[in-house]
Amino acid sequence: MLNSRKVDEQKLNDLWKAILKLERTSECAKFFRDLCTLEELRAMSERWQAVQKIAQNQPYRRIANDIGISTTTVARVAQWLNHGEGGYRLILKRLGLNIKN
Repeated sequence: MLNSRKVDEQKLNDLWKAILKLERTSECAKFFRDLCTLEELRAMSERWQAVQKIAQNQPYRRIANDIGISTTTVARVAQWLNHGEGGYRLILKRLGLNIKN
């Protein structure tokens, strides 16, 4: 019998493989709109906006005010940027956005 973590990893791997098949932003928009609620998409887009501003070394309070999120959320995003899996840093680098902090 598979443990629940193994099953979850396989389900996630299936999702990652599906995402890698997307070729254009219009395809991403359609797929994620079907996959996620508008609230989930809003939260993800706000976190991505925050990451970009954190990478530019903007003050947390200004980021929170500009985006309309809490400073706690900004701090949580910064924690993942600085101590997470490296995904934010990878995409920032691929987009040519330098991390100034």
